[in-house]
Amino acid sequence: MELNPELLLQEARENVEAAQSYRQELGQRLQGLREAQRQIKESASQTRDVLKQHFNDLKGTLGKLLDERLVTLLQEVDTIEQETIKPLDDCQKLIEHGVSTAEDLVQEGEIAILGGIGEQNEKLWSFTKKASHIQLDSLPEVPLLVDVPCLSAQLDDSVLNIVKDHIFKHGTVASRPPVQIEELTEKPGGILVRWCKVDDDFTAQDYRLQFRKCSSNHFEDVYVGSETEFIVLHIDPNVDYQFRVCARGDGRQEWSPWSVPQTGHSTLVPHEWTAGFEGYSLSSRRNIALRNDSESSGVLYSSAPTYFCGQTLTFRQVDIGLSAMRGQYNDV
Repeated sequence: MELNPELLLQEARENVEAAQSYRQELGQRLQGLREAQRQIKESASQTRDVLKQHFNDLKGTLGKLLDERLVTLLQEVDTIEQETIKPLDDCQKLIEHGVSTAEDLVQEGEIAILGGIGEQNEKLWSFTKKASHIQLDSLPEVPLLVDVPCLSAQLDDSVLNIVKDHIFKHGTVASRPPVQIEELTEKPGGILVRWCKVDDDFTAQDYRLQFRKCSSNHFEDVYVGSETEFIVLHIDPNVDYQFRVCARGDGRQEWSPWSVPQTGHSTLVPHEWTAGFEGYSLSSRRNIALRNDSESSGVLYSSAPTYFCGQTLTFRQVDIGLSAMRGQYNDV
C-alpha cells in the first residue's frame, strides 16, 4: 500500500518538531541538573571552608584562653612564693650571721685557751668579756614544715570530659536549610515573600529575611520577626532581586543556615496619587493623601492603573476632623 507523499512529508515535519521540542526540554532539564550539581558542590565547598575557619578560630581562642589562665595561675604561684619565702630568707641571714659569729668566737677562744695561764691572762680576759656580750643561749625560731606553705596545683580532670562532650556535640551539618522561600508575588512597588519550614524537627522562634539587587554583592536585612510572610517595598520595577531567609531555633541565639536564594521581580509600579487636585496634600512618595484646609474637595485619582482584577486594594481613613473633615488616605 502506497502512502501519500504529502502525508509522509507532514509526518516527517511533525516528528522533527517533536524531536526539537524534546531536545529543548532535555536541554532545559540538563541545565537544571547542572545547576543542582553546582549548588551541591559549591555549598559543600563553602561548608568545608566555614568548618575549617570556625574550628581554626576556636582552636586559636581556646589556646589563647588556656595560655591566659596558665599565666594567671603562675603569677599566683610567684606571689605566694615571694610573700612566704621572705621571712625565711631573713631568718636564714640571721642564722648565718650567728654561725659566723660563733665560728669566730670559737677560733678566738681556742687560741686563748692554748696560751695557758700567765702570759695569756689578758687574752682569756678579753675573750671572756667578748663572749659575755654575745647571747649564746638565744636561738632564732625556725618554723616547722607543717607551718610553712607547700604549694600545689588543684586541677579538675573532669573539665576535659566536659570540654570533650561539648566539642563532640559542637556544630552540625545539614543537607538542607530548615526554612525555604516558597512564593514570590509581585505587588505594586513591592514583592510579597512567603516562606515555610521544611524541617519538622526544627522549632522556629524568629525568622530573618534579606534581599539584594542581583547586581549587588551585599544582602540587607529587611525583616526580623515571627511571621512567615513580608511585603518588601520600594522595589524598582522590572529589576531582578534575590531573597533569602533563615530562622532562629527556640531558645537559641545563633541563626540557621540561609535558604537557597530565590530571584524575583515586580512589573507593577508603585501606587501614587495624582498631584495637583485641590483639597489634598500628598506625601513625598505620593502614596498617602491628606485632606488640607481647602473648602473645596474634588475627586482624588491614582496616577496609573496599578491594581488589577484579583488584587486587593484597602483604603484606610486615618483621621477625621469634625470641622474641616480632614482625612488621610494611604495605600496599603
